[in-house]
Amino acid sequence: MQIGEVAARTELSLRTIRHYEETGLVTPSARSQGGFRLYTEADVQRLMVIRRMKPLGFTLDQMRDLLDATDQLDSDTASDAAEHDALLERVRAFEQAANEQVAKLRVQLSRAEEFAAALSTRLRQDASAARL
Repeated sequence: MQIGEVAARTELSLRTIRHYEETGLVTPSARSQGGFRLYTEADVQRLMVIRRMKPLGFTLDQMRDLLDATDQLDSDTASDAAEHDALLERVRAFEQAANEQVAKLRVQLSRAEEFAAALSTRLRQDASAARL
């Protein structure tokens, strides 16, 4: 699929996808005869991983590290059980960091919802007082 379809499926801008290509996070699987980037389903899934990591505050280097570890696990290039376990540990560290960020975001969301509710209450009180 071409970059426009990938952008629509991933909800990423063309510019963002190109940026991720420039930084080495994702590479189009092929080019058309006209030079257009062509992506596979695996490329889309890779972009989805990146898209999910971004709001959790992961850096491009961290994204690259996780993608490298999962690529190695997927291709089973670990030379022995110890290397395989080390790759799994890297992924577990990202899982833990993601869970910690999600917990922080839940607290922030709860506070934001409390604030919005307080504003709504205030506006209703003022509207009631104005009618009296």
